[in-house]
Amino acid sequence: MQGKNWPIAQLPRFHEQARLHLEQLGITTTQQLLLKAQTPQGKEQIAQQLDEKPQQVSKWIIMADLARIPSVGCQYCGLLLHGGISSIAQLSQMSPQKLHQQILRLHVKLFQRRDYCPSVAMVQTWIQQAKQFQ
Repeated sequence: MQGKNWPIAQLPRFHEQARLHLEQLGITTTQQLLLKAQTPQGKEQIAQQLDEKPQQVSKWIIMADLARIPSVGCQYCGLLLHGGISSIAQLSQMSPQKLHQQILRLHVKLFQRRDYCPSVAMVQTWIQQAKQFQ
């Protein structure tokens, strides 16, 4: 399953200058970023072109990969990354209740609110769709 493809600018915390530099590399979508970053050399070229640390580029790559899941998209890929999920395979193996608790703790820590947290049913949908990528 290929998944959703998003304009690169829709990734969370993706600044305009990085977008412009990626366009110079011919990268305008999340799928193009994933294709270019398949090899260590590709990741390194992206980091050098953007004058970014490889760790930041890796975060964008993880978010682009997670965003392929239709119910996650660019809206929740950053949340999953900061909630400790670094791959679709990892997401597919999670317990919905455990992941929901991780995300709830993150929301309370960051926003001091519980009502922003996606429901257990939404988290379960993410996991079910991630399993389709296996």
